[in-house]
Amino acid sequence: MEIDVVTIFPEMFEAITKFGVLSRAIKEKIILFNAHNLRDYTKDKHRVTDLYAYGGGPGMVMKVEPFYEFYDEYLKEKGKKPYVILTSPQGKKFDSSDAERLAKKENLVFFCGRYEGIDERVMKLVDEEFSIGDFVVTGGELPAMLMIDAISRFVPGVVGDINSVKNDSFYNQLLDHPHYTKPREFKGMKVPDVLLSGNHKKIDEYRRRESIMRTILKRPDLFIKHELDEFDKKVIVNIIRELILDEK
Repeated sequence: MEIDVVTIFPEMFEAITKFGVLSRAIKEKIILFNAHNLRDYTKDKHRVTDLYAYGGGPGMVMKVEPFYEFYDEYLKEKGKKPYVILTSPQGKKFDSSDAERLAKKENLVFFCGRYEGIDERVMKLVDEEFSIGDFVVTGGELPAMLMIDAISRFVPGVVGDINSVKNDSFYNQLLDHPHYTKPREFKGMKVPDVLLSGNHKKIDEYRRRESIMRTILKRPDLFIKHELDEFDKKVIVNIIRELILDEK
């Protein structure tokens, strides 16, 4: 997979490209990553990327020409169209299913907006517009970093154990189960006995039960979307039985 980012602050992306799992994936060329300075695609000597808006109003608007200049150069160099994503508070809220789907694309390009936004004519180049939540940040770089990190986890070879990704929160519309490591007891808090039992069937059932319970309690909106399989149904029946016994 190849990921390109268009931004006026390319140095910001060192936060994800020089550390952790994504850094290793880039070094091993599992992911090809390029951060482009939008100013390099301007035509004036001052390398201006933003101007006042037509019609007045506060703030600056990012110019249309540099984005098209980048896009045209990309087409000449690669010989094919990229899949372009714009980070914007007006976009669809990005989630795990989007990350998994986009990980199957060969070439992704992120346009990072700033100020009051991007000239509307840039939207002609954009395939999808994504937000990370109902709030506004100072620029599109941080949302792009979060999305790139989430997408990369679904690219084969980036995460050593694919089961680690499949067991993450949100993968199946469920939150992740609790995790424990040594010591077995700390300040009176003990690791659940079932995790030390060696009985993998019971461990799987315990983890699924905790995952379901967490989702019901913390994110009922997610649980409603989850498709129950036969194992889940049995787990829920057992949860209900336990609740009834506790009341007695």
